Amino acid sequence: MSDWTPPEDELEFSFVRAQGAGGQNVNKVASAAHLRFDVRTSSLPEPVKERLLALNDQRINAEGVLVIKAQEHRSQEMNRAAAVQRLIELVASVAKPPKKRRPTKPTLASKQRRLTGKAVRSGIKAGRGKVSE
Repeated sequence: MSDWTPPEDELEFSFVRAQGAGGQNVNKVASAAHLRFDVRTSSLPEPVKERLLALNDQRINAEGVLVIKAQEHRSQEMNRAAAVQRLIELVASVAKPPKKRRPTKPTLASKQRRLTGKAVRSGIKAGRGKVSE
C-alpha cells in the first residue's frame, strides 16, 4: 500500500488564487490547488477507508470528501503535485493497521517502588503539620 498512487479519475482539482504575500503575481494567477478526494467512493481497500474516515482531521468533511489545499509553490502544476503527494502520505499513514495493545501487569519491583515513593511523600506531608509540644 505504500506505493499506492490515486487514479486520475478519482481526483478532482480546482484552482484558486493563493493567499498571503506574493506581489502582483498572486493577485492575478490562480496557482493554489484544491484537491478533492471522495474517500467513500474511492478504490481504496475497505479497512483503509475506515481508518482514513476515522481520523480526526478537519480536511475530511461529513460526506467523506478529503480536501487538500496546496499553495506553497508559484506554479499550478507544482501545487497540484504537492497536493497529490500529501494525499499519498496521508493514505500511507493509515494503510498499515495499528498494533493491538497487549495489557501487561506491573512487576512486583515496580509496585514496591510506587509504595515506597508514596510512603516518602506521605512522610513529607505529615511533617508539614503543626508542631505539638
